[in-house]
Amino acid sequence: MSDLLKNIDARTKLAGTNKLEILLFTLGEDQRSGRRETFGINVFKVREVMRTPEITAAPEMPAAVKGMVSLRGVLVPVVDLAKYAGIGDGPARDIMIVTEYNGHTQGFLVEAVDTILRLDWGQMRVPPDMLVAHMGGLVTAVTELADDRLVMLLDVEKVLSETTRYDEDSALYKDIKPIANAENYMVVFADDSLVARKQITQTLDTMGVKYIGAINGRKAWEELKKIADSADSSGRKVSDILSLVLTDVEMPEMDGYILTRNIKTDPRFQGVPVVMHSSLTGMSNQQLGLSVGVDEYVPKFEPLRLSQTLRHLILGAPPESEETPAR
Repeated sequence: MSDLLKNIDARTKLAGTNKLEILLFTLGEDQRSGRRETFGINVFKVREVMRTPEITAAPEMPAAVKGMVSLRGVLVPVVDLAKYAGIGDGPARDIMIVTEYNGHTQGFLVEAVDTILRLDWGQMRVPPDMLVAHMGGLVTAVTELADDRLVMLLDVEKVLSETTRYDEDSALYKDIKPIANAENYMVVFADDSLVARKQITQTLDTMGVKYIGAINGRKAWEELKKIADSADSSGRKVSDILSLVLTDVEMPEMDGYILTRNIKTDPRFQGVPVVMHSSLTGMSNQQLGLSVGVDEYVPKFEPLRLSQTLRHLILGAPPESEETPAR
């Protein structure tokens, strides 16, 4: 299995081309449908695939968390994805995908890993409502393979939010300060994860800033073009209407790199900062974001830090400042 992820660092060259590579895996037969579904996870987020080491049970864990394992001296929580997704307990799953998000490492138990598939984000589609309802919002994107298999891309942020609960603390938002004259500012944001969109909206609501949300880069670009057309028709600059764009990296149909490139190469959006907001926190991903013109890069699930960055870019002042510059 180590060969499966060999030279994974070299795959960072795909970023910025609207392409991705996903690791395919199965969780077992779905007791509801009787089918063995194929799932995927972005290889950028995969550290390794291994036989499951001995798991130590821990008290007061959510039902889907089997316990903890020690990886090179670090305790890592282990989530049984099949149990979480309601597919069923089934036989013991002895393969573990070790992932890293925002500096958090966790293991996901799976039935089997298949292969790594290279795709264009344009091939990944927003899942239909029926599938979203069936999977409980667990899937952020789908694509069909040449052999007619449907591959479902997991919303890992949702899994982590509901199993580790590291983003549920209301104290995360208590130090966020409202912006003076906040009604004068507008943010457009794009993210395919429901959990991330909730965090963003709570942050912006606490700041008092107006916003338009989108479920992927393509939808956000459509909203941005509407804003640009409105500015043109009223003889104003886009920056008089739009204060900032906040974008995720991984999104179906158009990723954050392409969205940022579209914004930064369109002269109508001159003066509008772009913040990349992602769970892909590796330096290579941050450098790629900067290469397409991103103004700042903020990890997900750090709402105070996000608010400080937005304040800095919107007001043109240090994050701690409450002063509103003349417009």
